[in-house]
Amino acid sequence: MNNQKISHKELVADWHALMRTFIRPENVAAKTTLVKYMEQILFGLHDFLNTHVGITEEVSLKDLSEQFKDTLISENPEEKLADVIANIIEKTAPYAVNVASPYFVGHMTSAIPFFMVHLKTITSALNQNVVKLETSKILSIIEKQVLAKIHRVIFKQSDEFYLEHVQNTRTSLGCFTENGTLANLTALWIARNTQLCPKQEFDGVDKEGIYAAYKAYGIEQSVILVSELGHFSLKKAGGLLGIGNNNIISIGLDSKNRIDLIKLKEEIDKIQNSEHKAKILAIVGIAGTTETGTIDPLRQLGELCSENNIHFHVDAAWGGPVLLSEKYKYLLDGIELADSVTIDGHKQFYMPMTSGMVYFKDPCIMDSIIYHANYVNRRGSVDLGIKSLSGSREANSLILDSALKIMGSKGYALLIEHGIETAKIFADEITNRPDFELITSPELNILTYRVFPKELKMQTAQSEEAQRKINEKLNEINIIIQRYQREAGKSFVSRTTLKTYKGHCENIVVLRCVIMNPLTDMNILRDILDEQEEIYKKTLT
Repeated sequence: MNNQKISHKELVADWHALMRTFIRPENVAAKTTLVKYMEQILFGLHDFLNTHVGITEEVSLKDLSEQFKDTLISENPEEKLADVIANIIEKTAPYAVNVASPYFVGHMTSAIPFFMVHLKTITSALNQNVVKLETSKILSIIEKQVLAKIHRVIFKQSDEFYLEHVQNTRTSLGCFTENGTLANLTALWIARNTQLCPKQEFDGVDKEGIYAAYKAYGIEQSVILVSELGHFSLKKAGGLLGIGNNNIISIGLDSKNRIDLIKLKEEIDKIQNSEHKAKILAIVGIAGTTETGTIDPLRQLGELCSENNIHFHVDAAWGGPVLLSEKYKYLLDGIELADSVTIDGHKQFYMPMTSGMVYFKDPCIMDSIIYHANYVNRRGSVDLGIKSLSGSREANSLILDSALKIMGSKGYALLIEHGIETAKIFADEITNRPDFELITSPELNILTYRVFPKELKMQTAQSEEAQRKINEKLNEINIIIQRYQREAGKSFVSRTTLKTYKGHCENIVVLRCVIMNPLTDMNILRDILDEQEEIYKKTLT
């Protein structure tokens, strides 16, 4: 490392060099290198990634980490721009993960349309900060329009409603965040503030805190109810909002991996009739669980919340864009009853990292989180940052606005329908293979399954203890197969652990497949299953 620094002594950090680097490439060679690689990325993104990354190179994280232990920042420049770009392409990219590969079907991160890179580049170049109009101007106006468009898809209000609120500086239909976690936190922050709002001599929980709120409302605790498959961001919200993550109460599942309405009603009755007085701040319905892709019965949840005056939040980070599909939007029936809805832009809107959104039925409910600062979001101003958990953030609403114009709702629908329908065919393929077992059928485009060799299937009609031992063996098999396949770098599925009830509760390790890449077809998915079979036969038999 020291030798490398000595070889670049000719690079000096002086004012002249800084200005040259700041406003333009250092020289013609640097410009040529930059243009060369940017052309590949901008116009041949998938070819570029397949050429330079694959899925990822087969190398351990330990070996990689050994190369990154120098903790000193050089006083003078170490490399020219051309060298930096070349090193990223040649030495970094091969060890990244090519989430754009059609063989990468394990996570909710996938290929993005090539034009997204252009839009991200433009957004970065403009460098607008939508915390304030003085640093964003038209981008804040565009953001309000985009929010109204998606709000309309969710809540289906009248033309008059949207004409009144689309550019209304006093109301808010939602806000952009950096991710679904912050969107969920924003929704539950507002739920807490509105459920424990100011009254009589109490100025509200946001000003006086949880202890004073409990005293004012005569309660000892507050809780949020969600299914066992709720995203872990909800637990974070419990800690951050001061109610305690133990008070994010998990409700058991029905046979379709949805929140069990009978158990939910029992829990509500238990809380409302308990000696220890508690308040339910929110019930969360999930439109596309992270692990199985299932959708809670949103209409029934919405009606239940309305009956009990409880904030109804829908975590549609994954499934929200399904509303753009005329064919499958019925799956989210009842979402319009929600008080708040989370959607992730960098999931099924296929946007670059990072983009989340949260929407509210009541255009005035975000008033419960207004904050001001004299230097930026002054009282009386109309800056978007006044009603936002985030401070400074980029104008990624421009990316979604542009993508909607380029794709149209039908374009997005085609992507979503491809994923759902391919997942169904893949489920049939798994069911028809003797060495596999389908665990959760796809409702959207996520499914889980496991390698279950036929010789072990023949042993299942034995005692409960014998079945437990078989399950332990299957867990070990699937962990090893997933790990070997991942390290080989040809294809990737993820794994998780689910609870199953077959007379007794068991934790089963399953392989999890997320189908959102439009280039992923059944030939590729068969290859992935073939590889898993081969790993089992070569390694575990």
